[in-house]
Amino acid sequence: MRAQTIACLAAGITMLATSTLAQQPAPAPAPAPAPAAPPAQPPSGGTPDQMPFDIPYGLAINLEQAKQAVAAASAEARKGARTWKLAITVVDPNGDLVYFERTDGTQVASVGVSQGKARTAARFRRETRIFYNAMETGHPYVATLDPTLVASPGGFPLITGGKIIGAIGCSGGTGDQDAAACKAGAETIK
Repeated sequence: MRAQTIACLAAGITMLATSTLAQQPAPAPAPAPAPAAPPAQPPSGGTPDQMPFDIPYGLAINLEQAKQAVAAASAEARKGARTWKLAITVVDPNGDLVYFERTDGTQVASVGVSQGKARTAARFRRETRIFYNAMETGHPYVATLDPTLVASPGGFPLITGGKIIGAIGCSGGTGDQDAAACKAGAETIK
């Protein structure tokens, strides 16, 4: 019995010591470092004198030119062993449809995406990859510029005589596949 009493007493002391230790306050955390001063604004000399992408709009692309651009993009998608299934859109400088082609079996969503890429490239006068890169590097404001903007590679302005006459957009492959096909199409309009 004495051994039993000693065992119970030892268990009670252990429980009391454990609960006492558990109730001890945690040590205070180290003080946070003082916040750094905000970075200085860049000097005004960093602002370019010329507007970027200030390419004037020209007369709208005609149907024959649009067909040639689509044919070149489509040929690039089938080059060698490639079997890229693409939706290819050509728009005028306003972003309105001029010509469209879709490879059999292209995913349905690519129809609207190719049109959005072409419209974005025409209206903003630049390749859509620029918007993609801005979003990827932490500039989400791009999404606020226009609700129809498509920030994905595969949209190129069509420029002839130094003027934008439309744009081409491709969708259905990876961004790089779309861009390679569209670049081939854009290069026919020089």
